[in-house]
Amino acid sequence: MNKIEHIGIAVKDLNASNDLFEKLFGAPAYKSEEVASEGVMTSFFKNGPNKIELLAATNAESPIAKFLEKKGEGIHHIAFDVDDIVAEIERLKGEGFVVLNETPKKGADNKIVAFLHPKSTNGVLIELCQEIK
Repeated sequence: MNKIEHIGIAVKDLNASNDLFEKLFGAPAYKSEEVASEGVMTSFFKNGPNKIELLAATNAESPIAKFLEKKGEGIHHIAFDVDDIVAEIERLKGEGFVVLNETPKKGADNKIVAFLHPKSTNGVLIELCQEIK
């Protein structure tokens, strides 16, 4: 893992949250994008070298909708940048981590992604991200 790629925050109202984070950072989101396969609409903000991803559900069956129902708004995941996501999945499986999707899938912000189950990471959902080249 090279660095923290972004921190994902689940929100109920993306427009209101975009306004809030624009005021917080003094700049608008640099990108908004729907990830239909996950039932989510995202917005990305930069603060120095750091990125924040806001995630809002687009349907009631979305993992984000279920997260919001259980836990409310707040930090949903921490994403790490990796050079070779397939190799990193295999390494982490070998270390005993539970991988939620062993085949990387298309995510937001020009990335392929995979997730580690929170039960194997002290309750934190971990996302692995590799830039699509």
